[in-house]
Amino acid sequence: MGHCPILSIFEVEIKNMLGLKLPTDPRWVNIVEKNIDEILTDHAYCEQKAASTAISLIVSFPEYTDLVQEMVALAREEMGHFKMVHDRILERGEILGRDRKDDYVIALMKFFPKGGSRTTQLVHRLLYAALIEARSCERFRLLSEELEDKELAEFYHKLMISEAGHYTMFLKFARQYGDRKEVDEKWEALLTYEAEIMKDLGNKETVHG
Repeated sequence: MGHCPILSIFEVEIKNMLGLKLPTDPRWVNIVEKNIDEILTDHAYCEQKAASTAISLIVSFPEYTDLVQEMVALAREEMGHFKMVHDRILERGEILGRDRKDDYVIALMKFFPKGGSRTTQLVHRLLYAALIEARSCERFRLLSEELEDKELAEFYHKLMISEAGHYTMFLKFARQYGDRKEVDEKWEALLTYEAEIMKDLGNKETVHG
């Protein structure tokens, strides 16, 4: 895409920072390019769900004031991203399609057992959110590098940077509210589990599929 060297270095740093154990097969981009309208619809709903996650964390854990403050800002940002994607759909002469189930998220959410203390529940939700953002960031990075539509590639480059910030924020809060050693062990285990999930994905025109 002709990014300047500084941005190229930044992209490498993001790739290393995410810690994902199984990268997306670059051929996934070929599937996306044949179904741009489908990926945009799925992406729009991903942004809406991210905003809903932020609001849900506020409702469920209102006593964590610093988290609440960040989630207010995040919900606003994610809905702004939803509008950006929706506007692109309209520019293409299309309308927003219907939402579909996210097999990736459904599988991911089965990792941690239900129940536990409120702190445990919060940490688990934060780790799930961090990983979803990390994988989204990785997918957006791939789109920014491989899409032939350079305008759309640049669009995903900008969103990749936002997703990286969200990932680090959720992981930071998990480590802040839980026992650091225990949280890091859970994070590593979740990353390993996610890699197994990804072996069966990468063949659909969806952000996580």
